[in-house]
Amino acid sequence: MAVPLESEVKRRAADTFGRPFDDPAIEGPLRGNHHEAYAVPLPDGGRAKYREPRAGLLWFDRRCFASEEELLLDLRGRVTRVPEVVDRGVLVQRFIEGRTLGAGVLPSKALSPKHRSQLGELFGELTSLGIDDVGARRVCDDVDRPGDGDSHGFLTRLINFTEQRVYREHGVAYHGLLAELGVRDGALDHLKDRAETLTPRPFSLIHGDLHRRNFIVDRKGDLWAIDWELAMIGDPLYDLATHLHLMRYPGKEAEWVSGLWRQAVESRRPECIKGWEADLNVLRDYKRVQSVYTDVIRAALALSQRHPEPNLGLLPLIAGRVRQALTAARHPLGLRAVSTFPEVMSAYARWLRTRPGGFDSAAG
Repeated sequence: MAVPLESEVKRRAADTFGRPFDDPAIEGPLRGNHHEAYAVPLPDGGRAKYREPRAGLLWFDRRCFASEEELLLDLRGRVTRVPEVVDRGVLVQRFIEGRTLGAGVLPSKALSPKHRSQLGELFGELTSLGIDDVGARRVCDDVDRPGDGDSHGFLTRLINFTEQRVYREHGVAYHGLLAELGVRDGALDHLKDRAETLTPRPFSLIHGDLHRRNFIVDRKGDLWAIDWELAMIGDPLYDLATHLHLMRYPGKEAEWVSGLWRQAVESRRPECIKGWEADLNVLRDYKRVQSVYTDVIRAALALSQRHPEPNLGLLPLIAGRVRQALTAARHPLGLRAVSTFPEVMSAYARWLRTRPGGFDSAAG
């Protein structure tokens, strides 16, 4: 996403740290879907990350905590290798120097033994923080806070968010496109029924977005977890399901990581592994279905970014990704067949021709 040369976010970042706007030491904007972010030098020689949410974005996931920085302060000393928080009049995070876990490798590469061990440590530390152990302010409504151990209620609320907020409220401009790809009203009903079968498990803190770009490998080779904005309190198995879905591990690696999660959780709170093997499939199916809504809408927005002419050069790549998401979610969505690559291409081409008012209307 293009950022104006005279970015107001960059100006506020420079002002916060007493730097000139054109200081070459200010790096950014950094890569990210949800925020415009900059790395700014600190007096001690390190750097901090200043960021603000991008305007006009659709949010595909529920927010639980009022402030990511407040949460990180609460986790200090209890979760290893998370960003330090710096107070500069506003709370900002110290920048973790290193590379993302996925930098320069295939997106499905297996973890090293060291990083497997540190991932297991993270799973265990998160699970040890129960529903009364996290003091950071929460902003989710009471109706979105199921009782401790209500795994069915937890997943049902996530499904309802996808159905009500993503599909019915934000996705109105894309209903025709989704329907042409086989995703219609009631597509989530079967998943709601399956949620009723979940085994109750005590709740814990969940990161909620443990993918390769949210892991930083520092200069010592240690693994840090960043971007805690989707953290919540809920079924600890959800973190494993989300992680496996986003990491796309090769071969038997998903089984290795699943065993790692079980071992780490069982050593901290053994009651949290009840029914995990059967329930993992249900939670992973939710992630597959959620990705269809996310990928279809984000693809439409990406094609529409060049106004007034659509960015048709992206169409083949986008069609491939959307078809991949549809294929993965075929059974939980109850699709009789998955649209072919040419059919996905044609569906987007028709949507681009018929969308009212161009990009501004589609993104509203």
